[in-house]
Amino acid sequence: MTETQAGEPTPQTCLRVAREAAELAVAAADEAMNAVCRSRSGNAARLEQVMHAAHREATEAEGYAARAQQWAADPQMPDSALNYCARGAVDHAVRAQAAAGVEVTAAALRTALERKLTPQEHAERESQRRREEAEREAAERAATGMDSDNRHLVAMNVYLAEGIVPALGWTAGHVRVLEAAETGRLYWLNGQARKAAEHGVWSGGRRISRERTQDLRAAGFLVAVDAADGASVLALTPMGQVALELARLYPAGLHESDKAAYEARYARVAKRHKRMDDKKAAARRLPALGGGTVRRYRRPVTLVEQEARAAREAVEQWEDEGGYCPGVETPRPTTGAHTAPARAVAVTANLPVEEPRDQVLRWPLAPAADRKPQAQNTAGVISPGRDEVTSAQPRSRGRQRTRVTAGATPRRPRGASAGWGQETLF
Repeated sequence: MTETQAGEPTPQTCLRVAREAAELAVAAADEAMNAVCRSRSGNAARLEQVMHAAHREATEAEGYAARAQQWAADPQMPDSALNYCARGAVDHAVRAQAAAGVEVTAAALRTALERKLTPQEHAERESQRRREEAEREAAERAATGMDSDNRHLVAMNVYLAEGIVPALGWTAGHVRVLEAAETGRLYWLNGQARKAAEHGVWSGGRRISRERTQDLRAAGFLVAVDAADGASVLALTPMGQVALELARLYPAGLHESDKAAYEARYARVAKRHKRMDDKKAAARRLPALGGGTVRRYRRPVTLVEQEARAAREAVEQWEDEGGYCPGVETPRPTTGAHTAPARAVAVTANLPVEEPRDQVLRWPLAPAADRKPQAQNTAGVISPGRDEVTSAQPRSRGRQRTRVTAGATPRRPRGASAGWGQETLF
């Protein structure tokens, strides 16, 4: 049964209520039947109708109780199904008692079905469910060495292998050739395939089937790499690695002998060719895996491999970041943009402040022909020429069309050329 939600009765409570309701309904039907037996001829017809009505309700109540007992043994059935059966049995028991004219005691059973789980009970059931789930996960990890995601990946690969391996037309000998190539010691020398006793020693070793090796190499499962002394090392291609993994996952798809494998391949290619020679030649060639099959296969990763990969990535990241240097403090992070104005104010406050000086700004000189001597005003003070302006004198605000007083500084007219334009005092 699935987990009971908060507010629903337990499965045991539903079974008990359904049985009790069925018993009360049957008792009411028996009471109605006994009343018929004790009745007189005057009211026998009415009592028979009451008996039949109570019997129908009792039968329905017993049916609900039987279904509740049957569904309780089904692990796929939700607990709400038991609750439904228990409520149905109670309803029919109440009708049976009402039809028989006895005290309606079955209605009290609804209280047990309406009881809600307390938060503490719900928390205990949730904790128990999590403990059971954790125990199952730990047992499966210990048995397979993989987490749930990779176990699901294995199941998907097995499903893929069931449709791919029989179509390859292989025997166990083909798998042994690929396993020898997986070790990196399979080599080809002087027309013979051998498995070297040691890696890098390309002489001697156990012989490997030459025909199977040639067929696998021609189909693209093996690739030759030149080695020393004229030998060629035979290594697995990506397609060969996937085919080997699939064959290991579904060894039942391999054929018992080379003859059976040839017949299976012949049956697959017979419809593609018309001539007998073409059929035989196609059956002798091993079919290659499609690109879609290679992309669909994903190799699962064990827990040990995950830990090793995590440790290696941690070391690489530490080295990329420079590692730890003894005696060197870790640089602090740069301050944010909101502190930049404060630093600028602090730096500006520390700079020395220069007092304003009476500097004379000179306008560009006019041509020599237009140059005039400095004029003396009525007060007897020599006013500066138009080529000299005292920077310390403040500018007057507003327009002044009066005559220039003593100490006034003429300003450069707006829109006039620098140096020899017409001057206007403001």
